[in-house]
Amino acid sequence: MPRNKAEQAEVADRRKQLVALRRQGIRYDDDRITNLGYATPGAARKDFIRALEQARDEQAAEVSVYRQEENERLDALLEAAWPRATKPHPVFDKEGNVVTEEIDMRAVDTVLRLMDRRAKLNGLDMPVRTELSGPDGGAVPLGNGSLAELNALIGIAGQSAPAAPPTADQDADGDHSDG
Repeated sequence: MPRNKAEQAEVADRRKQLVALRRQGIRYDDDRITNLGYATPGAARKDFIRALEQARDEQAAEVSVYRQEENERLDALLEAAWPRATKPHPVFDKEGNVVTEEIDMRAVDTVLRLMDRRAKLNGLDMPVRTELSGPDGGAVPLGNGSLAELNALIGIAGQSAPAAPPTADQDADGDHSDG
């Protein structure tokens, strides 16, 4: 049910105070929050969530307006550059005679940059796909294997296997510790 403007202003002011108190780390069951007019800490918590959702929605609306304005600017720039990027134009010599007709490659570059900007603005670019593959492009063999199996996998990848760590009865030089 829509509220009148006075009630909306009251709710907005209470939420503003609630958010300020929460930013200070004040708990929902603190008297400063319940004195704002909340019957229970749960009611304050729910209203805080509503305030966050409203702020998020308002931010999304602002972003949408920005995106629309930016698209309109890009449209105007594309409209100006498009003819020179798509239709051959005369090229003149020093005397003013038409030598040839060419597409303006600087205009083509401009159009491509504008189109790239539009794709980024509207999230049209596909995410870059990254894959890990095993030998000959196949699946990566996985499992909970032993150190020997790990070394075999490293060997499959074309790297030299690391040296095995010394056992309990060997020191770091590989010698037996008893003599």
